[in-house]
Amino acid sequence: MGIEQKAGNMGIVTTTLENVVNWARTGSMWPMLFGLACCAIEMMAAEAAHYDMSRFGMELMRASPRQSDLMIVAGRVSRKMAPVVRQLYDQMPDPKWVIAMGDCASCGGVFNNYAILQGVDEIVPVDVYVAGCPPRPEALIHGVMTLHEKIHGEKLSTWA
Repeated sequence: MGIEQKAGNMGIVTTTLENVVNWARTGSMWPMLFGLACCAIEMMAAEAAHYDMSRFGMELMRASPRQSDLMIVAGRVSRKMAPVVRQLYDQMPDPKWVIAMGDCASCGGVFNNYAILQGVDEIVPVDVYVAGCPPRPEALIHGVMTLHEKIHGEKLSTWA
């Protein structure tokens, strides 16, 4: 006899701890305010009322890395800014994720010179790349949803 027959019509829901933890992580992500160039305007537009990223639990951008678990690198990263980005990433608590927003953050964009990093993945591990110059707010929302799918597939043992 299974649990369905024993519980009857009592409305009992069964799941795994892993599913609950991953659901909680995706429903309460706190992104860090880190806009470096023109992509930051599109990131702010995605937070505004028209696109409303608060439906994903991202009501406001945090200015402190100690309160954030998602870094959205929006714009080009110069070689002078790279150590700052790495330090902020190191100060974030685990588990933490990174979205590279725009062509400049993903691969250097049109800035193929010595002063600009050719992708933020040279200094921090990137989970999701959002393409575009600058990407529309819909593209960032799609990137966040892609990150949610990735988090739902994670095992708890990877963070232990």
